[in-house]
Amino acid sequence: MPAPAPTRASCCRTARCTPRCCCSPRTSPDGKSTLLRALARLLRPTRGTVLLDGADIHRRPARQVARTLGLLPQSAVAPDGVTVAELVARGRFPHQGLLRQWSREDERVVAEAMTATGVSGLADRPVDELSGGQRQRVWIAMALAQQTPLLLLDEPTTYLDIAYQIEVLDLCARLHEEQGRTLVAVLHDLHQAARYATHLVALRDGRVIATGEPRRIVTADLVEEVFGLPCRVIEDPETGTPLVLPAARRRARPHPRTLVPAACG
Repeated sequence: MPAPAPTRASCCRTARCTPRCCCSPRTSPDGKSTLLRALARLLRPTRGTVLLDGADIHRRPARQVARTLGLLPQSAVAPDGVTVAELVARGRFPHQGLLRQWSREDERVVAEAMTATGVSGLADRPVDELSGGQRQRVWIAMALAQQTPLLLLDEPTTYLDIAYQIEVLDLCARLHEEQGRTLVAVLHDLHQAARYATHLVALRDGRVIATGEPRRIVTADLVEEVFGLPCRVIEDPETGTPLVLPAARRRARPHPRTLVPAACG
């Protein structure tokens, strides 16, 4: 295959480290999707080098990279008629080869991935018949079947209703907490990013503005600098994480008084 066309992706360095759930709240355009594609070896930076475990990712065999790093792109589309079990099984492709065909170990890994994402009961259903939340869980199951320690998720909650968004983010949190996976996600919702991530990276115009724990970096000044949004940041009463309250553009009008006639005796 021809080499990917050069892009304006920044120099990035990744290495095995303490597992994190890392989110980048999205502003548009800001290059976050381009950054993920560069990290996933789909794009080659014009400057700098993407390092994976200390080695240039573009000098490593694609199959070897796929055993370390999984990517869930925006709006992933399954082939017509493919079932849930068939799609999840495709996650085992990087582990196949001339000397290693499908095995009981592959079956076990696929079954565990489907159980972890709660889609075992949908195994024989065509993917195109599922709800948005179910489809996202199936795609995440396929990524899990790759058995990579690092997962890149590009806007995994886009186009989902709020209940499905929470369902997918709760699943990502469990994968991080229970399996020690490192997840890197681009999210639209700053509140969700602050609530679920252990580490945030704020970008604007392709440059890193701030990075660190949500409680440390999510401030009113940062939100106004990155999003141009005057706000107040308070503690979320449910989780203790930062909660952004946009400044009111206008005051709510008071309700008109209701006059109750006095009883006459």
